Amino acid sequence: MPVASVSEVFDVHIPAKLQAKPDVAAKINAIYQFVITGPAGGSWAVDCTAPGGKVVAGSAPGAKCTVTATDADFLSIVNGKMNPQMAFMSGKLKIQGDMGLALKLQQILG
Repeated sequence: MPVASVSEVFDVHIPAKLQAKPDVAAKINAIYQFVITGPAGGSWAVDCTAPGGKVVAGSAPGAKCTVTATDADFLSIVNGKMNPQMAFMSGKLKIQGDMGLALKLQQILG
């Protein structure tokens, strides 16, 4: 089922993924910062260092990987309409920090 809004991704979709696969957060063991621009955007942190992982609104100190995209592009990636690698290559998805962690994002978002 497609995700309708950016806030739904962080409030429902990612927490459900982390709950369904608690070992994924333990394997990643890092903090992601998401900066989503546009009218439906905002900042969220996905903390995979916490037991089972957790999602919080706002900024997180110690983030090892920062992901930046527009709200529309981010939803397209999450809903499988846009290939994350192509989005990165075309500049629609920006990654700062640990690229290895960026590659593991599919386990949380997919």
